[in-house]
Amino acid sequence: MATWRRDGRLTGSQRLLCAGLAGMLSLSLTAPLELATVLAQVGVVRGRGRGPWAAGLGVWRAEGPRALWKGNTVACLRLFPYSAVQLTAYRKFVVLFMDDLGHISQWSAIMAGSLAGMVSTIVTYPTDLIKTRLIVQNMLEPSYKGILHAFSTVYQQEGFLALYRGVSLTVLGALPFSAGSLLVYMNLEKIWNGPRDHFSLLQNFANICLAAAVTQTLSFPCDTVKRKMQAQSPFLPRGGGVDVHFSGATDCFRQIVKAHGVLGLWNGLAANLLKIVPYFGVMFGTFEFCKRICLYHNGYIVSPLSYKLTPGVDQSLKPQELRELKKFFKTGKLNSRKPTL
Repeated sequence: MATWRRDGRLTGSQRLLCAGLAGMLSLSLTAPLELATVLAQVGVVRGRGRGPWAAGLGVWRAEGPRALWKGNTVACLRLFPYSAVQLTAYRKFVVLFMDDLGHISQWSAIMAGSLAGMVSTIVTYPTDLIKTRLIVQNMLEPSYKGILHAFSTVYQQEGFLALYRGVSLTVLGALPFSAGSLLVYMNLEKIWNGPRDHFSLLQNFANICLAAAVTQTLSFPCDTVKRKMQAQSPFLPRGGGVDVHFSGATDCFRQIVKAHGVLGLWNGLAANLLKIVPYFGVMFGTFEFCKRICLYHNGYIVSPLSYKLTPGVDQSLKPQELRELKKFFKTGKLNSRKPTL
């Protein structure tokens, strides 16, 4: 059965490749909803209509259909360094939170995941800022001609620290994100009326979507302020299209509430929630398909179209060990310096 757990039959590079391809496809298919979310958060006026469909239609009419994928390229390129840093940081935090017996509580595991996500977000933060700048600009009259031009222009005009404008909201947003994760996890057994170990594949997928909806809703105000700070620039037309004027993160919160009320902090939430199910559905399906291809290539299953195991193959062997064993049966020699069987 397909699973999200780490599979020792894949190499580290294969896991990263599967996750990267799955993330790129899911990002690309939900990019118009991401664009609608960012435009609503920043406050860019694209017509009188409200909602994700009106925002997308306004961009389509004003700039053409290709504009619905503004910023998607840099978002996809960001996936690989983000995933690599997140995985490395997560392992470090897990070791840090383990007790003397090597055990880790669920709260500590959630904290390790949240901290790892925060570290990877900070490291790759400039790419997120560039994505926002590319989304809010008009493709017919662009201020930035591409990703590299955007990086160099922001650096030359606004300085290095401008690439990290709003990064403090990432740290602040980690708190409600962790609280939401723990809230969902603690109530899963009550929701499904059964133990976690017996959850089906569909139930686990629903859990992922539910956790994403709760955590993103709780941390959305911080994300909204972050987007406005990323987009704001005196060198862009209309100051980047931001609908309020502010001098910092705290003042931004205050000005949003003053201009739009408390609910203004959640502008764009509808589009963000709409993309959760297709995003994780495409990611899960693509990851599992890529995983089957890798397992077939490594010799563990008979076809990339199913999980039918290859007869006579020990599924507990790692890929390198399996390759050495196959070579041994062919040549009668083992090249490994360490015993593997």
